[in-house]
Amino acid sequence: MAEKDKTDPVALEEPAEGGAQDNIWMRLLWMVMIALMISVAQTVLGVVTLIQFIIMLTNKRQPNERLAEFGSSLGIWIAKAARFQTAASEVKPWPWTEID
Repeated sequence: MAEKDKTDPVALEEPAEGGAQDNIWMRLLWMVMIALMISVAQTVLGVVTLIQFIIMLTNKRQPNERLAEFGSSLGIWIAKAARFQTAASEVKPWPWTEID
């Protein structure tokens, strides 16, 4: 059997036996946990949306700034979570990293 070329980027990315296989199962665990957190986040977003709409109805179409800022932060978190879930990023969202 021919030896792998050390300059070939594909050859360098192949997982080592044992350790990398364990990491993929750990990633699955993180993905399941984050999927549950995304589900909770969607529920929270729905509730905040309804509250913001009621506030705007009663406040001459002026939104609550704190709720709007919370919605922006929640959107950023959901985007980070989606990037991790789809393997576009290895960075896990809060609580594993800081909220931007």
